[in-house]
Amino acid sequence: VQLMESGGGSVQSGGSLRLSCSASQFTFNRYCMGWFRQGPGKEREGVALIDSVDDTQYADSVKGRFTITQDKAKNTVFLQMNNANTEDTATYYCVAERGQDCGVFYAALRRTIPAVTTRGYWGQGTQVTVSS
Repeated sequence: VQLMESGGGSVQSGGSLRLSCSASQFTFNRYCMGWFRQGPGKEREGVALIDSVDDTQYADSVKGRFTITQDKAKNTVFLQMNNANTEDTATYYCVAERGQDCGVFYAALRRTIPAVTTRGYWGQGTQVTVSS
């Protein structure tokens, strides 16, 4: 499985950015995909997850501002970031896992376990910088 992120860059506070993640050799019928991030001097944290039946979950810090969607035909997940703020500055990582093992990602998203303890599949990351 390979995950390739794109769409990172710089945006001013209040602006929008759209991240994409294309998955190759990812053929699980049940799965979850999503985004984690790590800001400067901060711990890695979950941002949003979507599963094979389009159920979504978000970190409290991005609810109402970020939207995760997917194009199943293209094995691609998107993260629409609206009303970005400086706290959103981070390296954003695409993640993916087979359905039976997704519990760890959801636990990390809810912060019941540290995100660094998750395994699964990770992309190389794309940088997002929000300036004031």
